[in-house]
Amino acid sequence: MTTTTRAPGLLAAPFTRSTWRAYGFLWLAVLLAPFAFAYALFTTVFTFTVGILLPVLGLIAAGELVVGARAWGGMYRRMARSLLGADVGDPPARARYQGFWHRLGKTVTDPTGWRAVLYLVATFPLAIVSFVVSTVFLAVALGGMTHWLWSWSLPWQEAPDGSMHRGFSIVAGEWSWFADTPPRQLLLVVAGFALLLLWPRVQALFVALFRLLAGALLGPTTASLRVAELEATRAGVVEDADDRLRRIERDLHDGTQARLVAVAMQLGEARDLLAADPGSDGGGGAGGRDVVLAGDLVGTAHDSTKEALTELREIARGIHPPALDSGLAVALETLGARAPVPVTVDVDPAVEAGGRLAPAVESIAYYTVAELVTNAVKHAGASGAYVLVERTPDGLRLRVRDDGQGGAVVVAPDGSGHRTGLAGLTDRIRAVDGTLDLSSPAGGPTVVTVLLPTRARPRPARPRSARPAPSRPRR
Repeated sequence: MTTTTRAPGLLAAPFTRSTWRAYGFLWLAVLLAPFAFAYALFTTVFTFTVGILLPVLGLIAAGELVVGARAWGGMYRRMARSLLGADVGDPPARARYQGFWHRLGKTVTDPTGWRAVLYLVATFPLAIVSFVVSTVFLAVALGGMTHWLWSWSLPWQEAPDGSMHRGFSIVAGEWSWFADTPPRQLLLVVAGFALLLLWPRVQALFVALFRLLAGALLGPTTASLRVAELEATRAGVVEDADDRLRRIERDLHDGTQARLVAVAMQLGEARDLLAADPGSDGGGGAGGRDVVLAGDLVGTAHDSTKEALTELREIARGIHPPALDSGLAVALETLGARAPVPVTVDVDPAVEAGGRLAPAVESIAYYTVAELVTNAVKHAGASGAYVLVERTPDGLRLRVRDDGQGGAVVVAPDGSGHRTGLAGLTDRIRAVDGTLDLSSPAGGPTVVTVLLPTRARPRPARPRSARPAPSRPRR
């Protein structure tokens, strides 16, 4: 549930904590501005002069100055969060590079450091102007509201007509106006109160500029967020692939391999029996019984071989279902027919009419539906499921609905950070720029909507000299 913070009213704005926190930010900003600007100016001049004249030592020192700007950026980010309520995320940490020159070049050209330097330069005039304007508004407003209290301490002034007055005055040629009478004092109080109400609005304009600059120059860029997301999804996909390989290895070792070993032992025993001397009773004695026993062993080995082939076929289907060779629609219909509960598969004809999807997208779509149906039966206790596949302008949309007990989550809500099976599925989907939307209230139903691109993002082409030789076609 998202809560929205209402802006304070016109009368309450000058007395809210957020207004005075913003004013405190302007105080800190104007106090730090000269030192920050001097650091930014020194970093820039040093990098482009001494760093070039002294290629090694100069660049090392210049790199340290650029990296040091990250600390300035971190300080201003914390100020913006605590005093301005700005949602400014931390930029990615510095990557560790191999090689002296490569590491030196990346240090000198650190984009986060240079963006912080730009922030220090851009906020120098802004800090001065915003503090002066805000302070003048506040001082004049408070002065006008309290003028009647301290105006007696002001020196006497002579008006153009020769009369003497004391207090705030406006003189223009032969005309003059002095706030030295109760009505005029009251008018000055009203004007000061109006300025006090206007003060937060004027200050908010400068605060908005500070928020904008902090988000643009001190926060993470869109590219860095995308890189961080890809690194997270890559880690999830690698972990999921490792689990899948371990599961295949376990199935081969505990099931198929053990069965094939038993077949080999049975055939070996049958061979020993057939090679033994049948005896002198013409095959009616022990030799005949050995032949019958050998035949039984061969029959058992034959049955075990067929079961091993079936297991291998199931394992191969888990790696790449053969039904996908005939298209996604056929593969999903085959999957629904083999499910332990009734599964209705509705594939929009436009899915196949628009041309074959990228193999990676088809594979992810197939395994997404397979895992969601399996979860519905295994964890939700569903008695049936409905699968809708349609092609939209945004991509391929999959919707799986079951009548189970609901309560499905991607990450455990107990604060332990435990990832469920849907977390790995989400990582695989995000790896191809897809999205997953989960709706699973307690008691059901559970509806999972997945949007996949129709084409996987192509990998950059390798240099012609680095391309491997074409492999032979598989039989």
